[in-house]
Amino acid sequence: MNEAATNVAHAAAEHIAVPSWAALAYLVAGVLFILALRGLSSPTSSRRGNRFGMIGMLIAVATTLILHNTGLIEIAIAIAVGGGIGFVIAKRIAMTAMPQLVAAFHSLVGLAAVLVAAAAYLNPVAFGIASPDVVDSVGRPLIHLVSRVEMGLGIAIGAITFSGSVIAFLKLNGNMSGKPIMLPARHVINLGTLAAIIGLVAYFLTDQAPWVFWTVTALSFVIGFLLIIPIGGADMPVVVSMLNSYSGWAAAAMGFTLHNTAMIVTGALVGSSGAILSYIMCKAMNRSFISVIAGGFGADTSSAGGEAKEQRPWKRGSAEDAAFLMKQAEQVIIVPGYGMAVAQAQHALREMGDLLKAEGVKVKYAIHPVAGRMPGHMNVLLAEASVPYDEVFELEDINGEFAQTDVAFVIGANDVTNPAAKTDKTSPIYGMPVLDVEKAKTVLFVKRSMGGVGYAGVDNDVFYMDNTMMLLADAKKMVDDIVKAMAH
Repeated sequence: MNEAATNVAHAAAEHIAVPSWAALAYLVAGVLFILALRGLSSPTSSRRGNRFGMIGMLIAVATTLILHNTGLIEIAIAIAVGGGIGFVIAKRIAMTAMPQLVAAFHSLVGLAAVLVAAAAYLNPVAFGIASPDVVDSVGRPLIHLVSRVEMGLGIAIGAITFSGSVIAFLKLNGNMSGKPIMLPARHVINLGTLAAIIGLVAYFLTDQAPWVFWTVTALSFVIGFLLIIPIGGADMPVVVSMLNSYSGWAAAAMGFTLHNTAMIVTGALVGSSGAILSYIMCKAMNRSFISVIAGGFGADTSSAGGEAKEQRPWKRGSAEDAAFLMKQAEQVIIVPGYGMAVAQAQHALREMGDLLKAEGVKVKYAIHPVAGRMPGHMNVLLAEASVPYDEVFELEDINGEFAQTDVAFVIGANDVTNPAAKTDKTSPIYGMPVLDVEKAKTVLFVKRSMGGVGYAGVDNDVFYMDNTMMLLADAKKMVDDIVKAMAH
């Protein structure tokens, strides 16, 4: 009780006062961040949302620099170097690599939180979280009790975010197998490690010894790896969203340590919005968040082999066949997937859609919530190709139309169109809502070869149905050939 009272007294005495103009500036920045999130909720307002976010961040950074007008030259150099690297990466990055870029950015946020927490722990007086006059039993400045809570949470969440994001990046970038990696007794190991972290964070409130701090840090790095390694398949978009949430909470925790209102508000917004998005995506896949973290769609590796289950008869078509069938249709529903992203076929696909509309065919695009490798991946690609927003529909809004549709044109979307999710309880994607493409009169399925399978590692029965015609080729080349066939 005496230690707690002493800490509270010192916290009050050393509270860093923020001028009224700065508080107002941070408030304006916070409002702009909220407007940015609202704008990003719709493709039609996403550009405006991005502008709000950029202006809000400019205000927040400028306000912070004015308040702490020391080391401005070093900070300017750091901003120039970091900004330059970010600019070059943003200019060069392909849209297919956007998911792993997002994962990499999340890892940097987590690492930044770890470094800030470490710096504050090593020099608490400079950060205003300890008084030089109050020391512990070995002569170290006694960190305020509340600051130890913030620091413990920040270092744990930041380390988990960093290591988890590194694994997500490696999986998405192809440096590590996308299949789940199942460790023996992984649940026991994970629960034991998490319990140790929670226990040590609680113990840190009574003893700020270095071994406690650095053990929490090390265990948090380890659990980040352990949590993401067993996750694979169609769960990866949820992982990206979840890590986004973690990075926000890590930033918010460090905002308290740095006494920075903008970081607290921004981190809380990112953390809460990421958590909500993760929940929405899990609900869309008929999955619980806990089941995703516990091992994802790869929990049963025996059902996720990396190749087709058996040799069955199937029909192969040509670009001319596809062009003829679609030109005769009343409605065509296009289902884009990661194969479209890899081939960069979105522009050719939009051209094909324009030609069909010129022939009087009604064209719609069906988007599954987890198509691609990150939330909204397909929406971004279609927007890049200037596909009209009113032609793009989410799963729940269009699934009922496949039964009345003449042609479903599937381009690289394997897992999200697999009917095994509805019928096969042994399938690793069982229970995930899928697009009912098999109900269309004709299914045109574009993929590179019959030997490959989707990211979840399972074969698709749609390939072998009587109403399916397989179009085997690079997605962009196939769509280009279809466009040429339509033009004749």
